[in-house]
Amino acid sequence: MASVSQSAVTRRTPSFAGRNGLVDRYFYFAMSLLIAMIVVCGFSITIDQSLFHAAIPRPLLLWIHGAAFSAWVVFYILQSALVRTHHVKVHRLLGWFGTALAATMVVLGILIAVIMGHFDAVVLHQPDPAFLSIPFYDMVAFGTCVGLAISWRKKPELHRRLLFIATCGLLDAAFGRFPYVFRNDLFFPLLDAVILLGVARDLVVNRNVHKVYRVALPLMIVLQGITIYLWRGSPAWWLEFCQKLLA
Repeated sequence: MASVSQSAVTRRTPSFAGRNGLVDRYFYFAMSLLIAMIVVCGFSITIDQSLFHAAIPRPLLLWIHGAAFSAWVVFYILQSALVRTHHVKVHRLLGWFGTALAATMVVLGILIAVIMGHFDAVVLHQPDPAFLSIPFYDMVAFGTCVGLAISWRKKPELHRRLLFIATCGLLDAAFGRFPYVFRNDLFFPLLDAVILLGVARDLVVNRNVHKVYRVALPLMIVLQGITIYLWRGSPAWWLEFCQKLLA
């Protein structure tokens, strides 16, 4: 009788790894909270002097941009929680709101990059036109990943990983608020490290790495390298293009 009771307890105790283990069940929700924490920690460094109590008021669109990107983080946490609690119908219904929000974010991201680039040059006298490569890459990467996630929304293994990668791809803005990280161009490696947690999750749960990571992560690293080169290297053609755009 005692052995039967011990066996029942053993069966009820959730494992850490493997299918239906703690990592499998809670990974994406835990990552949504980690992403929120990184965003709060990063932006708390600069948001007061750069937005809330800026010596020179920032354009209104910057406030809207910040609200939209904050809403995405909240949306990602909510969607992860809905899946974890098996409210799939609500998750799918809210997904259409997320589609509209993501499209708005891409447009806002590109617009605010140009507007703030002009603002920095004309108002703050801190021109850095080649920096446009960073937000432009962010919006292309984010929009592509979200678009693919929407297309493959009926394939959960693809859908959840693409949304995870898309959301992690926005973290360079938060990591870049740390002066040391920004000066040494470490914001891309740090966001890639967060994505690598997804790779680690696959190894722990499935004993292999999903094809989304095998394709997306190397491609992202190559494109990030090109993006940094366009900014720091400022080739003449790119600099000329950015200056015309900002003018």
